[in-house]
Amino acid sequence: MKFIPRRTALAAMGAVAALAKADLDDVLHAWQGLGYYARARNLHRAAGVVAETLGGRFPDNEEGLNALPGVGAYTAAAVAAIAFGRRTVPVDGNVARVIARLHGRRFALPEDRDTIAARAKAMMPASYPGDFAEALMDLGATICTPRRPDCAACPWATACRARATGDPETFPGKKKKAARPVRHAVIFWAEDGGGRVLVRRRPEQGLLGGMMEFPSTPWRDEPWEAKAARAHAPARGSWRLVGEEPLRHVFSHFELRGTVMRARVSGKTGAGAAVTGMTWWPVAKLGGLALPTAMKKAAKMAMTMSSGEVRKSRR
Repeated sequence: MKFIPRRTALAAMGAVAALAKADLDDVLHAWQGLGYYARARNLHRAAGVVAETLGGRFPDNEEGLNALPGVGAYTAAAVAAIAFGRRTVPVDGNVARVIARLHGRRFALPEDRDTIAARAKAMMPASYPGDFAEALMDLGATICTPRRPDCAACPWATACRARATGDPETFPGKKKKAARPVRHAVIFWAEDGGGRVLVRRRPEQGLLGGMMEFPSTPWRDEPWEAKAARAHAPARGSWRLVGEEPLRHVFSHFELRGTVMRARVSGKTGAGAAVTGMTWWPVAKLGGLALPTAMKKAAKMAMTMSSGEVRKSRR
């Protein structure tokens, strides 16, 4: 087991406690631009569990680590092996490739994860399991690479069945990537006369959970016609399309194509009941909000287009 100095351990405990007490908005704001916002939410939740339920101490085994919010099989195994000396192997793409080539098998993730882990664990020495896990990951990252593996530098070259075939690059094989789906939305930039714009918070669960955004139509597979989109506008106004090209933003599993519509609405009355659950926010202070990158793109489009570049919406 690796030795962690007491000073380092106490500092880490203090950092976890501080994170647990932090406001989620502050955490999301600090995370913005990094993507995968669920990780920020889960990090905040996990810190709360460790600080408030577990007395500030992290679990030291896979089962306990896997029970923390946002911690999956790979992370649990990696922390258990490297930080706590548990005899387990984290399986990522690099480890899967090394094991598949060594055994000459077409192993693939995630379906063969347990088999890959079992074969790797069978080779694990009696001591220093964390070092073995790190070495296995590094072997795949630097030597047993997807293309042009450096077999001459590999310590397992003579035992590698994939190398014996003369074409190790063909192992473990590649899955054909599915085309990335496209979703469409209309994003509404609703201004009042005082330099404020309407924003709302996304639901805690789901994509970009807890982040702030501008009101929009639902995100769907079919493009929106302007007339249908206006039914989802947050307030009555003379809505106009901004720009000639749609906003494009790629998420991990789909691409968003968003049209931005802008209108001046009444801020004195809150633009009516339609803005329930929304907030007027100064445009000059948008940098203080935890806005996802897609919404930052929408804001840039809305703020940089002059009145002459705002075109009438199609009916």
